[in-house]
Amino acid sequence: MEQIEHKYVEVNGLKLHVAEIGSGNSPVVLFLHGFPEIWYTWRFQMIAVAKAGYRAIAPDFRGYGLSDQPPEPEKTTFLDFANDTLALLDALGISKAFLIGKDFGSIVISRFVNLYEERVSGFIVMGVPFWPPHPLKFKEDLPEGFYISRWGEPGRAEADFGRLDAKTVVRNVYILFSRSQVPIANENQEIMDIVQPSTPLPPWFSEEDLAAYGALYENSGFRTALQVPYRSLHEQIDVTDPTVHVPALFIEGKKDYVLKFPGMEDYINGELKTLVPNLETASLPEGNHFVQEQLPDQVNQLVLDFLTKNSKPQ
Repeated sequence: MEQIEHKYVEVNGLKLHVAEIGSGNSPVVLFLHGFPEIWYTWRFQMIAVAKAGYRAIAPDFRGYGLSDQPPEPEKTTFLDFANDTLALLDALGISKAFLIGKDFGSIVISRFVNLYEERVSGFIVMGVPFWPPHPLKFKEDLPEGFYISRWGEPGRAEADFGRLDAKTVVRNVYILFSRSQVPIANENQEIMDIVQPSTPLPPWFSEEDLAAYGALYENSGFRTALQVPYRSLHEQIDVTDPTVHVPALFIEGKKDYVLKFPGMEDYINGELKTLVPNLETASLPEGNHFVQEQLPDQVNQLVLDFLTKNSKPQ
């Protein structure tokens, strides 16, 4: 971890915190986090790809961790995150990169590849597959207590999270999201109440890890994090042809609760293959929503195999 360097890069008028390791002349792998994650979620993969000869870069999105808050968090969009990614590559003088995303970071990659495919050598997503330019309609078929519906309601999550410190919120979400069931609260229950205080952390997630996340979310709060992703999932972009042709890999944890969203398996086995014809899928039978932290050795090998296969000789 101590080999990872930290700096700030100005993009679109905001300073983004960026973690980096590897030679400046090496092929670039850009890692994009999800929620409740931060650059730190990629610690194992960053070190692995750097040892293999790549330059690993992992920003905190605007409004997350140590990055600046946007002036109006409630107006932030996935498109802002995609354009920040473009501006970051430009600021660092990077013409092309491999992109790796998790959870809603996969949606940012989807937007980015649809808009700027010429800047992408290939991409890997996990936790959430490549996301089409139009909204996926899974919320309508889930109960009112579905966590995305609850957190999409302005003020609801703020009140729920506000009863706890940031570290406890992250703890609870990690426990919830590492289960194979979709997080759904009862009618008279908030999402944070689903997790009992006595519930242990997942065995692969240490108190040290929790402290690292807790400190970063204590700094940023959850204002932007609730806007993107949870209040921006209706967003769509206008692209003539949503098909992307770069090499792609979807790393799927078979015990990931996201696979139980209504219509998700049908999408993965149908429309997704049309949208991303050069997509490969790797399934990890015991993998949950956090495969990159839960099973880092297996994920690292899949990542390195993909990079090796799709890298042009320097």
